[in-house]
Amino acid sequence: MLRAAASRCTRGAARRLSLSAAEASPAAAGARHQRSLDEGDWSYHREWWGKEDGPGEGAQTVFRRHSECGNGVVSVSAYPTSRPAIEHWPAVERWLQERNARLYPESAGVDQFKILGYQWRVLRFNDHTRQSTVKVMTCYRTSGQRSLFLMQQPHVLAVPYVKSMVSAGLTALPCASYDLPEAVSGQNNMKILCIGHGGGNLPLFLASKFRGASIHIVEIDPVVVSASVEAMGFPMSPVKGLSSESMLPADADDLLWGGIHDRIFLHIADAEDFIASDRNQYDLVFVDAYDGDDVFPRKLWDADGAFMENLERRVHPVHGTVVVNLHSDSELPGVAQGHAQFQSVLPMGPHVSRVCGAYKQLFGMAFTAAVPWLCNITLVACRGEAVTSGGAAGARLGLSRRDYVLGKLLSKCDVVERALGLPFSCLQYVKNGFALVE
Repeated sequence: MLRAAASRCTRGAARRLSLSAAEASPAAAGARHQRSLDEGDWSYHREWWGKEDGPGEGAQTVFRRHSECGNGVVSVSAYPTSRPAIEHWPAVERWLQERNARLYPESAGVDQFKILGYQWRVLRFNDHTRQSTVKVMTCYRTSGQRSLFLMQQPHVLAVPYVKSMVSAGLTALPCASYDLPEAVSGQNNMKILCIGHGGGNLPLFLASKFRGASIHIVEIDPVVVSASVEAMGFPMSPVKGLSSESMLPADADDLLWGGIHDRIFLHIADAEDFIASDRNQYDLVFVDAYDGDDVFPRKLWDADGAFMENLERRVHPVHGTVVVNLHSDSELPGVAQGHAQFQSVLPMGPHVSRVCGAYKQLFGMAFTAAVPWLCNITLVACRGEAVTSGGAAGARLGLSRRDYVLGKLLSKCDVVERALGLPFSCLQYVKNGFALVE
């Protein structure tokens, strides 16, 4: 969930959304490697941000339903997008026709696909809280079984906190000797748990990058899941226990996703109940579970509670890593407009400090990174011995524990970026406001 710009920590304008912030984006700042265009770069946020009190002018409401799980009114708004440019659409249409021909050989040369367009889709709680943002493609089959298809674009991570979670979590794994490239290629199995679903952007991104992944999602609210399927292009087949009103054709998942959807398992359940009965051992866990009132439930961070106790048992004993999205509870002093948003430090208030301390207590080591442009903090908790091993050598070189851990993480950024073919720099997200939880 995105921390709203009207929140406490943005009063000082240190993270005010402005043209200068967009100009300071990682794409504008340059990168170490030549990368493909990042369609989720922050410079595009003006296309989908809307207003602080609602979707704003030009938005089209495509989903609106009341939640019985504390999220209030769940809605999805659609906005035009400038990318990809129309000249790139024919290549995607040919890809769809090739996919269709493999599924239905008898239709080769008969069925044709046409793209209607691309849109941003923004999931909100109670109209003002932006929960997640995705990009979707809409296309149709012109002959045979005429059908309309909606496909989320998994390579587009539009929200900086998602990039921060991905960057910090995935760089921590190889620091503990986990072979990330083998999981990408499918030579190594990788189990991932996502607590909180939103529009499904994070699990779809992970499933599209890791051929060896099995990704379990736990979402308590069936209305949120319905919104992601019906209005945000998330595949229907991974969902367990949901009666969807989606009008998409029955073969949509096989046609669009080509097996990526088979790596995802979405459970509509309470996270505390799920983890109590789950028997999987996870390499990586993502937690992003704020409700419609912008509250992170205490049971998801209480060190003495059942959820945390069971989570600790379910995380791999050597390299297991947990990544948590937190909303800042602190004030920031004002800074001049145009100040670069990377390298900023977001101080932690008492609530966030307690959450960080609880995760450190259970897992041994934890660090945080400030999310640029937003009032979010990425918390990473991992097995302390694995990540801090070699610290004595660092001390002999005069490095503090903080600098040693940060250096170790940054040394793995290139491994992550190359293995996953990322269009953005992990390094900038990991080092931004980096701090060890003491």
